[in-house]
Amino acid sequence: MRRCLELAFLTALVLAVVGCEVSSRSAEPKQPATEEGGAYERLVWPQPPQPTRIRYVRSVAEPRDLGIQKSFFGKLIEAVTGNHSGRLVRPTGVAERDGVIYVADSGAQAVWIFDPANQRSVKVEKVNDIELMSPVAVADGPDGSFFVADSYLKKVFLLDRQGKLIRTVAEEGLERPAALAYDQAADRLYVADSVGQRIAVYASDGRHLSTWGKRGYGDGEFNYPSYLALDRSGALLVTDALNYRVQAFDRNGKFLWKIGQHGDGSGDFASPKGVAVDSEGHLYVVDALFDAVQIFDEKGGLLLQFGDRGTAPGEFWLPEGAFINKQDRIYVADSFNGRIQVFEFLGGSQPPRANLNQKS
Repeated sequence: MRRCLELAFLTALVLAVVGCEVSSRSAEPKQPATEEGGAYERLVWPQPPQPTRIRYVRSVAEPRDLGIQKSFFGKLIEAVTGNHSGRLVRPTGVAERDGVIYVADSGAQAVWIFDPANQRSVKVEKVNDIELMSPVAVADGPDGSFFVADSYLKKVFLLDRQGKLIRTVAEEGLERPAALAYDQAADRLYVADSVGQRIAVYASDGRHLSTWGKRGYGDGEFNYPSYLALDRSGALLVTDALNYRVQAFDRNGKFLWKIGQHGDGSGDFASPKGVAVDSEGHLYVVDALFDAVQIFDEKGGLLLQFGDRGTAPGEFWLPEGAFINKQDRIYVADSFNGRIQVFEFLGGSQPPRANLNQKS
């Protein structure tokens, strides 16, 4: 009799898991098939007959978009607790290394680790006993680790791939850490302190190396620095948000160059956000108000724009952070659509400007 009751209980739990999963899937908004090689592989920029330079790859809103499946016990826990918080809410920052994707999700007050090769996803909501409040930026770190900046806590953490704390890298003197970039070759972590109007530099062991910058409108001055990236030479790129420009600096903080101006025309900036560089040195700048990514050459000339306002693949709703890996995969935090969109720069020899200077 007891074994029959146990069997009945387990059967009920399995049915509950299946039923909850079916009902939750039916309640979710319908997502188009976005796997590589699917219908959206033809979503490209610029439009034919011009040579394709940017190709849409996929959208990632939850682990299963990367083929990561929940275990039986994971489904069981969801069924019993009713907790189905397995989707991105408002991602603001993204980074990738060796196929592992790290996402700062300020809307969920969490950081996500997506590791499709090992069928693993981790949602990090606490660092030791500290609850994350506003994780806004991530950057890949040394030996498979990664950095997280929490703007509310005014701290930068170094975590391992399981989301466990290695050390607190920065906290003293930061007013609002908003962006991160890590130079592996020099072991330098750059932190954009947006309220402090400066860039703070640390070693990965937490040693403070330098701080530079101040409020202003001249070269090397800032008006809310909000996003960072490194180019292939090690120069630091800073989105100087309310000066509507991107500035570049060497490792010692020496000003190198700048591009951008405020406006609503092609090549202008309305709300510049994430910045990144591909293998050929093209500069990508996300603009939240344009709901698009603009691509510039090394002299600041506009080459191409991709994206539009909307919810379909290749469209954005207030996008923020950006990251490009060594294989020229382009990751964009499509913030208010609750997803990361992935594109690919197809490379090749530098085409004539006339072939790129077309919007889709």
